[in-house]
Amino acid sequence: PPADAALKIATGGRRNVGKSTFINSLAESERVIVSEVPGTTRDSIDVKFERDGKTFLAIDTAGVQKKTSMATSVEYYSSHRAERSIRRADVVLQFFDARHRVGRVDKQLAQYIVNEHKPAIFVVNKWDLVKDDMSTEKMAEYVRKMFPMLEHVPIAFITAKSGKNVLRLLQLAIQLHKQAGTRVSTGDLNRVIRAAVEATAPPMQGSKTPKIFYATQIGVYPPTIVLFTNGPELFEETYVRYLTKTLRDNLPFPEVAINLMLRAKGEGGGRRAAIDDAPDAAAEGDSDGDDAPPIVRKAPAPRPPRAVVEHSDADAPVAPRPRKKKPGAETWDF
Repeated sequence: PPADAALKIATGGRRNVGKSTFINSLAESERVIVSEVPGTTRDSIDVKFERDGKTFLAIDTAGVQKKTSMATSVEYYSSHRAERSIRRADVVLQFFDARHRVGRVDKQLAQYIVNEHKPAIFVVNKWDLVKDDMSTEKMAEYVRKMFPMLEHVPIAFITAKSGKNVLRLLQLAIQLHKQAGTRVSTGDLNRVIRAAVEATAPPMQGSKTPKIFYATQIGVYPPTIVLFTNGPELFEETYVRYLTKTLRDNLPFPEVAINLMLRAKGEGGGRRAAIDDAPDAAAEGDSDGDDAPPIVRKAPAPRPPRAVVEHSDADAPVAPRPRKKKPGAETWDF
């Protein structure tokens, strides 16, 4: 990729969810072939563009599909190139078609993003096709339910074809990249860990009491934190998840992956936390009007969960919960 790119953004998701249309909207030109035929993009395509004097690199990946559906070697290698593109990216946008339910392929892609510790945004595209039948609250609730370990990842509602919320999404990606590059002082970090242990002590393992001596941040992109302990094997994964969430809620990277590692004091090696949860005000951006659907972001822990902003028509009735089709159906039946 070009060395002067300010930010590398990868788009991921199933086939025909609008990834190429989104990149064309960002670049303000037809840089990627767009078709209603699923699977038009078979390889990862780099698109360099400029916004506000900054250079960006958008990586349009091939749509992923079930491994059992990969009928040709081209599709197989396209999937691997998509994974490679995610590794190259600074921020990953996982796209969903608002008309379709979350499937196994979506969950597999999200897990890969988590494994790579990438900042991520869930992008619900083609929102104009369902906004009259489903509220953003219901859709956000559904997405959170499908990805419980990624409750911190922001959710954006866009219509790539018309450009609705496209610039706001780009600005949100910039904010997440800044969060991933944030460093905190050792003093602040240890105060948060100390408070977490005082609030909820780690459970004993037999006759041994797990202890955390101190913590330090050793890297960024993603924020990488090491806890020096009396034995990494003494800490249960549920407690590691608790510490990870506490760090995210109290430090200036609330919406990105944290690489939390446990080491025995005096040792150079360590155990990486097996559960690394992957992705405060709404991003400012293109003026889409008062009815523009919001970007749903994680609220700070000490406060109650932030409600999703309603559409401007306050008198409009709340959209009913969509009825699902028979088991196995991929689309909503409104």
